[in-house]
Amino acid sequence: MSRSTRFGCLALTVLLLSSAVSAGPPNVVVILGDDQAWTDYGFMGHPEIKTPHLDRLASQSACFTQGYGPTSLCRASLASIITGLYPHQHQIVGNDPPQGTDRAEMLRHIRRAPTLPKYLGDKGYISFQSGKWWEGSPAEGGFTAFMSHGDPAKGGRHGDVGLKIGRDGMQPVFDFIDGTKGKPFFLWYAPLLPHSPHNPPQRLLAKYTRDGKPLPIAKYEAMCEWFDETCGQLLDHLDQKHLAKETIVVFLADNGWIQQPDSDQFAPKSKRSPYDGGLRTPILVRWPGHIVPRRIETPVSSIDIVPTVLAAVGITPKVPLPGIDLAQVARGESDRTTLFGSTFDHDVADIDRPEASLQFRWCREHQWKLILPQDAGSRPELYDLSEDPAKSPIWLLRIRMLSIA
Repeated sequence: MSRSTRFGCLALTVLLLSSAVSAGPPNVVVILGDDQAWTDYGFMGHPEIKTPHLDRLASQSACFTQGYGPTSLCRASLASIITGLYPHQHQIVGNDPPQGTDRAEMLRHIRRAPTLPKYLGDKGYISFQSGKWWEGSPAEGGFTAFMSHGDPAKGGRHGDVGLKIGRDGMQPVFDFIDGTKGKPFFLWYAPLLPHSPHNPPQRLLAKYTRDGKPLPIAKYEAMCEWFDETCGQLLDHLDQKHLAKETIVVFLADNGWIQQPDSDQFAPKSKRSPYDGGLRTPILVRWPGHIVPRRIETPVSSIDIVPTVLAAVGITPKVPLPGIDLAQVARGESDRTTLFGSTFDHDVADIDRPEASLQFRWCREHQWKLILPQDAGSRPELYDLSEDPAKSPIWLLRIRMLSIA
């Protein structure tokens, strides 16, 4: 072998080794919308709401248009997102404990649960919580750094000072990213957006205000664009720091929403209900070089996020997980036709018995959705979801109900 050939081989080896070093474990960013309808994004076809930054993210992602949460109440839904378990498995099924019970009693479930920050922490990741967090101090969930203090005595219930993120700027998130110094990181960005109070900047509200449109609707739509702006700031910061190519970005909403025309409250058959208006959310997964961007109609669930991230990082779950790896679905190596879920009372009836709070079970298979009420005096409901007009505003959807015994 000539000297020049040996030198070329050595240079190639150094190049490959340096590439392997730079291609370390991916960073993970989870972006969570709060109380947003699955229809209310540009990339989902809304005729008025502008979400250019999330539209761009969707174009760069595996865009699962048939995404669901297993339940439609925020605390239980968020607990499923961070554990990869159904509510009856992690046992966090309602927002508040039984009347007269100390909120701290509910925290024993998050302490014992394997969570994404705990899994990643064992792999050397540092993690940061911002926005919504119900489970006391975020340290209980395995976060190494956080905005929320989680102390009920100081107003801690579902995020306290952490809820300032997004509405009051993005600096805490930027400071965390800038301080990682090359360590792999996990970021939980769960702002109280577009969640009420619906108080968007006037510059955005003016874009959606017009004669004939109820003001609460205009405010909500402006909130959706405000949330999109903050997502754009986060994504742009990853680009500016040259981190986008080595970061998995996951986007979804915690639960669905149908805006009441005359108030800032949710309409029936949306949040807290077993209907698609409360459960559906698009789910986006971006991982440059690993996941090919495309729109996918396979039904998926937020319980799939943990197994997706663990597979990407090379971590074996400590407990069996009911979800699937969305990267495999995106590659056509895995498929699903059936989804399951349930809804529970807002206030927990019994902290250690999820079934005591159960209201409905639901199942979707292909285009069929079955809702089974826990109340023996109520009738089951079977829906043909293919009857939904794809472009209609969600509060005007007409779903054909089939009578069953």
